[in-house]
Amino acid sequence: MFRPTGFADLAGRRVGIFGYGVEGRAAASRLRAHAELVIVDDLDDLGPDVIASGQGGLEALLTCDVVLKSPGIPRRREDVVDLERRGVVVTSALNLWLHDTDPSRVVAITGTKGKSTTTALVAFFLGCLGERAQTLGNIGLPPYDPAVDTTEGWLVLEVSSFQATDLDTAPGVIVITSLGDDHVDWHGSLEQYRRDKLSLTRAAGSHVTLVADTPVLRQLKSEIGGELHYVPGDASHLAAALGLIGAHNDSNVALALAAVASLTGSAADDLRAAVAARAGSFQPLPGRLTLVAAEELNGDTIRYVDDGLATSVLPALAALEVFEGEPVALIAGGFDRGVEYVELANAIAERREPTALVTMGNAGSRISQLVSSRRSELVQHTAGSMAEAVLLARSSLVHGGVVLLSPAAPSFDRYRNWEERSKDFAAVVHAIVD
Repeated sequence: MFRPTGFADLAGRRVGIFGYGVEGRAAASRLRAHAELVIVDDLDDLGPDVIASGQGGLEALLTCDVVLKSPGIPRRREDVVDLERRGVVVTSALNLWLHDTDPSRVVAITGTKGKSTTTALVAFFLGCLGERAQTLGNIGLPPYDPAVDTTEGWLVLEVSSFQATDLDTAPGVIVITSLGDDHVDWHGSLEQYRRDKLSLTRAAGSHVTLVADTPVLRQLKSEIGGELHYVPGDASHLAAALGLIGAHNDSNVALALAAVASLTGSAADDLRAAVAARAGSFQPLPGRLTLVAAEELNGDTIRYVDDGLATSVLPALAALEVFEGEPVALIAGGFDRGVEYVELANAIAERREPTALVTMGNAGSRISQLVSSRRSELVQHTAGSMAEAVLLARSSLVHGGVVLLSPAAPSFDRYRNWEERSKDFAAVVHAIVD
């Protein structure tokens, strides 16, 4: 059976592009001059060149030599399984790119939380050494986009669990930041999500695997491939100098330091000194425990913190730990994708400092019910808009504290993506404070 091991293998072939989002459009641009394309998407209003999957698109994909599936389409969805059952090879453009690329120049970062920050840190640390590096994947453009020049420098690639599932070749260095409960609707179960996430480490090729030293990842040691190294958190307070807060960022910094040392062969002390000298120029990414504004209200200070990228339980738990000892009004909820919220509800109910919960969406309703069953007297509100949520949270902080947007759920019920939700939060906050 024909199975491509690079983009060159697709020359003159009939190639399906299944999913016409950012990744699909980049793949089409890469291949349009060299292959016969069949472009299919679940949506039916993307233009004359795109066939809707429900209007003959799936049948058209059966005529292809190979189908490049976009990450958003579940790997085990029945129509994808049926394509393979009927002899069509299904892979991804990212997988072909990795086959075409020198793996020693690539570091891939994945994890339930922390992967975007760690990706940004790796690129920044490389820059501190005078090395050229660019961030790619979820944090930037797809590396196979014709607009991206990947011929020089280090390639720092953020990889989601959706993408990891389709990769059968490994980059030279792989970083696992954390492993929690996420995307169960896409993967089918928590166990499958974890297997899929860690499958990148088991891909073919010699590689170093750097893993956060956590109990969960220790327990899953048998499922992790490569030259395995567990990395303890950094204890030098470098994260604070970089403008990052929380113990999880001590881990992210340590992993980034280990990755750069592995790539470049730099001595740990020299690397740390180079980063410390330029730490003040690092710009933390938005939506990751970012201080939006602060105001004085009746002699007390209220801080508004955007942790909008916390679309699962694990980062929301980390955010609550950061503000242990402070009053918090938590804005949580959104699209319900079926993850378990018991651990988050326990953490909210067990907080000693004054705590209020403002919930949104179906996920918020589930979180609210779980918290109520554990601590019925905890102040709770339901909001129908971000403006209402922020005002309710603000009014719940009698003597100051933190209004924390850490949703523990995706935004798709109300917004196009987490960035749009975070922008809405920031706009509401500035309308109140400025």
